[in-house]
Amino acid sequence: MEITEVRVFPVHEERLKAYVTITLDHCFVVRDLKVIAGNTGLFVAMPAKRRKDGTFKDIAHPLNSEMRERLEAAVLAEYEREMARTPGAVQPKTDVDS
Repeated sequence: MEITEVRVFPVHEERLKAYVTITLDHCFVVRDLKVIAGNTGLFVAMPAKRRKDGTFKDIAHPLNSEMRERLEAAVLAEYEREMARTPGAVQPKTDVDS
């Protein structure tokens, strides 16, 4: 399975940096992934739904660590490209900046 498209939609919130839509094999779309600024850097959160008890449950997610790593690498690379071409975009702080 290949990630054939990644679309990034930046937002200007403290920890939420962007919403992302991915396309798999040119034929299956997953919306509402999120790029989040965590305590140790950026990470990708999967789309989730709030349950009746107030907790969240992923509604789509990779089944193994290899696919999760590929997905996160593709999403974060496209996020960085989008931030580089967006005039006035605020870059998140990284550990190197500290």
